[in-house]
Amino acid sequence: MLLNHRNFFGSALAILVAVGSATIAQAQQGSAGIPIASLPADASGDARAPYAWNDFCKRSPAECRVNPNEPERVEMTPKLWKAIISMNLRVNREIEAITDEEHWGVVDRWDLAEDGKGDCEEFALVKRKRLAEAGVPRRAMLVTVVIDEENAGHAVLMIRTDRGDFILDNKRNAVLPWSQTGYIYVKRESQLRTGWTSLGGAQTATVASVRRN
Repeated sequence: MLLNHRNFFGSALAILVAVGSATIAQAQQGSAGIPIASLPADASGDARAPYAWNDFCKRSPAECRVNPNEPERVEMTPKLWKAIISMNLRVNREIEAITDEEHWGVVDRWDLAEDGKGDCEEFALVKRKRLAEAGVPRRAMLVTVVIDEENAGHAVLMIRTDRGDFILDNKRNAVLPWSQTGYIYVKRESQLRTGWTSLGGAQTATVASVRRN
C-alpha cells in the first residue's frame, strides 16, 4: 500500500507540473512582458490585521517579521514551480481539515498545525513555513484573506513571482494565478512592515462578470 501511495503521489505531481507549466506561460502574456497575473504592491493602504494573527505573532514572532533585505518577488524557475506544487499537494494531504470551534473551542485561532489538524489559516502557515525552510524568501510569501465562492472569508498563501502572483489553497491542489481563482481579494500581509495591507476587494474577471449579471 505504501508503494502504491507513493506512485499515486508521483503521478499526481507530474500531472500538476505539466498543467502548471501552461499556467505559467499564460501568466507571462501581456504588453512589454509584464505579468498579467500580478496584484499591486502595498498601494491600497494599511488594513487591520486579523485578531487571531496578532495572537499567533505573539506566540510565534519569527513567523511574522518582515525582512526588507529579502526580495518582494522570486524568480519562477521550473525547480521552484515543482517545489510549490509539491508542497501544496503534500500539506493538503497531511493536515486534517477541522474548524477552530471543533479544534480549539474558539471562533478563530491561527497555528502551525503541530497536531496535524487545522483550518485554512493553518494550511497557509504550514506551507509558508516549509517553503521558507526550503529557501524561498519569506517576504515573497504572504498569507492572504479572500472572499470565496461561498461568500465566506477564507485564507490562502500568495507567492509573488516575476511571472505573477500564485495562490496555494487548501481547497484545491492546483496552484493558480490569483486571477483564475474566482476569489475576491480583501487583504494580505504587508511586504513593507509587520502588519497587513488592503487589496481593495480586487476581483477576478469571473467574479466581476457573475456579480454584474
